[in-house]
Formats: sequence, structure tokens, C-alpha cells
Amino acid sequence: LTAGGVSRRLCSTRVSVEGINKAVVDRIIRVDHAGEYGANRIYAGQMAVLGRSSVGPIIQQMWNQEKAHLKKFNELMVAYRVRPTVLLPFWNVAGFVLGAGSALLGKKGAMACTVAVEESISNHYNNQIRTLIEEDPEKYKELLQTIKQFRDDELEHHDIGLEHDAEAAPVYSVLKTAIQLGCKAAIFLSERI
Repeated sequence: LTAGGVSRRLCSTRVSVEGINKAVVDRIIRVDHAGEYGANRIYAGQMAVLGRSSVGPIIQQMWNQEKAHLKKFNELMVAYRVRPTVLLPFWNVAGFVLGAGSALLGKKGAMACTVAVEESISNHYNNQIRTLIEEDPEKYKELLQTIKQFRDDELEHHDIGLEHDAEAAPVYSVLKTAIQLGCKAAIFLSERI
């Protein structure tokens, strides 16, 4: 207990929030949580359509990694006391619709969606890595390690999509561009709202 009688229990991950740029960390954790939540919903939509197909196990493998990412960001939200975006209900529906809709185009459509989303997210993670390094790499060491690992996982998913004929999807370049514009809008909104 502090002098004011308020309990100051350490968070489960024992993150010290003293001396950090709270606004930057809040924005990063909020948007990354939203992104991982959306990715989970995209893979859920893809599995609903293609789960029993030959590509089902591949989608499930990528989804399992996204579930681990979401779990970690749930923990970081508590540790850093960050509120989630108010847009989660929208991302719930939009993510599932994007996943199912792309999967309705077949395996190639689902993989095109994966390539577009994972390329956007890995670029976004790279921007965050640069921001945290500019702030203080030692102070944000754990968060940097997490983001770097997740960025590498997203790049792996991107490459899996390419290996499974994403570029042969109907209107691939239009689909990719549209999905990436949606990702940019989602990132912009989730950082702020």
C-alpha cells in the first residue's frame, strides 16, 4: 500500500511504466492488439470456408501463431495499462468478413489476403521498431523483442501465401491494393480511437 492507501500491485509481467513515453507505448500496444485481433478474425473466416480443404492445415498453423500474438498483446495491455480500441466490435466483423470473403475466392484468394495483410503488418511493425529504437532501445527492450518476433512471424506468413499461389488469385493486384488500403485505415483509426 502507498501512503494514500492505494495498492500498487506489480503487473504479471512486472513492466515498469516509469520513464516511458506512455503516449507512444499506448498507441503501439493498442494498435497491435487490434491488428492481432483482426488477424485472428481473418483466419477464423478463412477456416470457416477452407478449414476442411487441403490448405486448411496451413491456415490453422498461421492462425495458431496469431492466437499466440493476441495472447501476448492481451498481457501487454494489462501490464502497461492500455485501453483497447473502441473499434474491436467492428474489427471482429470486418476481419471475419474479409477472411471468409477472400476464402470464397478459393485457396489463392485466401493466400492473396494473407500476403496483403501480412506485408502491411510487417511494414507497420518495422515502423514501430524504428520509433522505439529512436526513443530508447534499452528502455523498450522487451517490447522491441516482441514486435521483432511477431514481425518475423508475419513475414513468414507472407512468404507462405506467396508459396501457395497468392499471386495467381483473380485480380490479385486489385485485391492486394484494396486490402492494404483497408489495413492502413484500420491502423490509423486503431491507434487513435
